[in-house]
Amino acid sequence: MPVGATGHPRCPKCHADLPWLVDAGDADFAAAVDTSALVIVDLWAPWCGPCRMVAPILERLSVDFAGRVKVVKVNVDESPATAQRYEARSIPMLLFMRRGEVVNTVVGAQPEHVLRTLVEGELRTGRGVG
Repeated sequence: MPVGATGHPRCPKCHADLPWLVDAGDADFAAAVDTSALVIVDLWAPWCGPCRMVAPILERLSVDFAGRVKVVKVNVDESPATAQRYEARSIPMLLFMRRGEVVNTVVGAQPEHVLRTLVEGELRTGRGVG
C-alpha cells in the first residue's frame, strides 16, 4: 500500500475494506496524512517499551476500523523533523488527524479500550469525513 494513497485500501477481488497501516518519515509524512479518513499517527521509537505495547493495539484497530481509519507509524529517531514539528517530547504520542490537521493528541501508552473509545468518538463526530 503506498504511503500517500488518498482513498482507502480494498481487496481487488472481493472489494472488502483492508487494514490501512503504513510507515512514514519526514519525506513522505505530508502525503501520508493527506486523506479525508481519520488518521492516527503513532510517534514511536524501537527502544521504547510503551511504544511496543501500543503497536499491536494499533494493528488491531486498523483491522477493526478498516476503511475508516489509517494508522501512520513514524519512528522519531529516523524522522526528527516530524517529531519536532509535533513537539514529541514523550512517546508514544498519538496524533488523531483529519485532512492533515491534529484534532486530538494522546501522550503515553493507553489500554486498548481507551484508544478504541477515542477512535469511535472521532468517527462519530465525523469532522471532515468525506
